[in-house]
Amino acid sequence: MSADHASTNHANAKPAALIVNGRIEGAAFLNDPKLQHLLNILNGDGEETRVVGGAVRNALMGEPVHELDLATTALPTVVQERCHAARLRTIPTGIEHGTVTVLIEGTTFEVTTLREDIATDGRHAVVRFGRDFRADALRRDFTINALSVDAAGKLHDYTDGVSDIGARHVRFIGVARQRIREDYLRILRLFRFHAAYGEGPPDREAMAAAIAERHGLERLSRERIQAEILKLLLTRRAADVVAEMTQAGIFGALVAGVVNATPLARFIAIEQLHDLPGDATLRLAAACVLIAEDAARLRDRLRLSNQQETRLSQAAAASTALHGRLAPPPHNELGAFLYVHGRRAALDGLMLAQAASPAPADDSAWRSALHFLRDTPEIRLPVSGADILARGIDAGPAIGVTLKHLQARWIRAGFPQDPETLARLIDESIADSRR
Repeated sequence: MSADHASTNHANAKPAALIVNGRIEGAAFLNDPKLQHLLNILNGDGEETRVVGGAVRNALMGEPVHELDLATTALPTVVQERCHAARLRTIPTGIEHGTVTVLIEGTTFEVTTLREDIATDGRHAVVRFGRDFRADALRRDFTINALSVDAAGKLHDYTDGVSDIGARHVRFIGVARQRIREDYLRILRLFRFHAAYGEGPPDREAMAAAIAERHGLERLSRERIQAEILKLLLTRRAADVVAEMTQAGIFGALVAGVVNATPLARFIAIEQLHDLPGDATLRLAAACVLIAEDAARLRDRLRLSNQQETRLSQAAAASTALHGRLAPPPHNELGAFLYVHGRRAALDGLMLAQAASPAPADDSAWRSALHFLRDTPEIRLPVSGADILARGIDAGPAIGVTLKHLQARWIRAGFPQDPETLARLIDESIADSRR
């Protein structure tokens, strides 16, 4: 699932799996025959493999399980050998770090050998392979991510993560500041996981540590920061947590600009009202973009792609054209707006303009405007440079100047299509260009 279009939404949540006599019941992934086949291949002869991390967490929270990560005592070479003997395809995705991807009938499983940290520098860890599931769990970031379950469904919880899952509380394993210093990206992961899975205010110790250590974010690559921000913006509590990060002096420093979570919250409400998928790029615009120049700043600050910057700048230009409006333009003006900006930018700009206004998400006028922009066929000027040449204008800059005058007159006239009116507008535009 891409970072630009995804969302965690409790409305789509499934019934949470239950813990009965120390075992998970009701977790659909445990009944997956492909998973059980892989576990049978990897287990035995003194080796053990478990499902770890997000799948266990999400099953217990009633959230969708999108992928299965496995941890094993077996070395990467042993994983490959056993899978190849069973005629399963493997990919050495990150074999130097202990990770092998296994493909079974179109499903991918990430299998990682248990690890122990030898040294950390705030960005990367030097690790060695281990055989201790407890030690592997304790090196993870949050208690809710440190759970594991074996092939028989037995749950292993070394950090009281089950209690934190029940409370929807995101808490570091061990001393928060120490865990952050091991990898400063954990500051952003703290806020992302809190926005996706947490309830209430952030963990006090974690929040204090994040503020105290926020200077360490400067050591991270901008690409890693961008990835975390875009994922955060797609979580169910994105606006609340962006507001908390802004108040803590973290989000504004990341984007090197002004951040406003209020229009972000309104924008998300508009998306949901119209059953639109969450759009990380536009949510970033709602929080951080006021003028087109902001798009260039975010491109440089977050290493956005050219496509993302273009989307932001075009949306900002369209939104700026509607700046300060308490209500959308009437349909005749929206037609010109659609012609000038194009459908995607016009829709983006209209939604951003509504989010910047005090109008509620279900305001009837704004809803009607959005439907108009979505459903109205795009209009094309039915005149080309060849038509201007045929009127005796010399090839060169004069053609472009005339077309520019013609376009303005054509919009003011209401986009006429009849030949007589078009001919008159061409003649008037030629006269304009000669003045």
